[in-house]
Amino acid sequence: MARVLTAAILAMVLSIGLGPKFIDFLRRREYGQHIREEGPQHHVTKQGTPTMGGLLTMLVVAAAFLAVSKYKATGLTVLFAALGCGAIGFMDDFVKLTHRRSLGLSGRWKMLLLALVTLGVALAARHQQLPTSVYVPGIGEIPLSYGFYALLFLVIAGAANGVNLTDGLDGLAAGTGMIALFTYTAIAVVAYIRTGSPGHRFDSRLELAIVGAAVVGALIGFLWFNAFPAEVFMGDTGSMMIGGAVAGMAIMTKTIFLLLLIGGIFALEALSVIIQVFTFRYMGRRVFLMTPVHHHFEMKAWSETKIMVRFWIITGILCAAGFALYYRYFTGFAR
Repeated sequence: MARVLTAAILAMVLSIGLGPKFIDFLRRREYGQHIREEGPQHHVTKQGTPTMGGLLTMLVVAAAFLAVSKYKATGLTVLFAALGCGAIGFMDDFVKLTHRRSLGLSGRWKMLLLALVTLGVALAARHQQLPTSVYVPGIGEIPLSYGFYALLFLVIAGAANGVNLTDGLDGLAAGTGMIALFTYTAIAVVAYIRTGSPGHRFDSRLELAIVGAAVVGALIGFLWFNAFPAEVFMGDTGSMMIGGAVAGMAIMTKTIFLLLLIGGIFALEALSVIIQVFTFRYMGRRVFLMTPVHHHFEMKAWSETKIMVRFWIITGILCAAGFALYYRYFTGFAR
């Protein structure tokens, strides 16, 4: 367990310690955020704020994990999912910055690259003989056979894009992502304690806790600079990295069903966009003032800090419910 705490503390210290120099580097290179014209008008003041801060988070997570892990396949798979999705986000940010616009990679390219990340995770899962089933409380295991690998794509693409949509206010994506990943880290620790190896032998579930703790620590450090008013934005690099980590933890802890709760705020953000597009296209009206839904509350004159804190609270409640369900129903399946 000391390795788990070490990973979190090391990632946090590195993130806070290297943050000022990295932000200065982004400023010197003029890697500033381009604000979309159709967004809330007061966001114009954020134009030019250094972005792509998620790149430092990715590097810190990798350094902290590799420094204390024993390179088990479980942890490496989650790290691959996080860094793979983060790399896609980096390419998206790079296109935006080099072309001086708020639009990056096309949706088709993103989906193709996310499919490649899914392929890597699927091969790793098959190598580790991960069951191709989903456990649902009250129903039991639902066998999916090869459909399980299609589900992996939905989980990874959905989580990455969900967190990406949530990243619209200072501290929102980092805070909600931190809470979700803290929950998955706790799940990995409980799985290790209740079903892990006897004595002090290192267990693959502990490796999951290490990678989860590394991301949590890095996000705590990032929040030091991203809290309102933000000195740096994570960009798609950071948000998609968080989504990849959340998806990877859900897959490797065999709790994909619980992602509906633990990643619930990301699902709600994505659902708001889907509802808005559907109702406007087929009914000629809008349900929300603006989407993703956090912008709806901005248009209703809620402050950024109020929205951020309330979304953190909602995430905390959903994650607590997810953890309670895990403790009650999933520990036997985790064997």
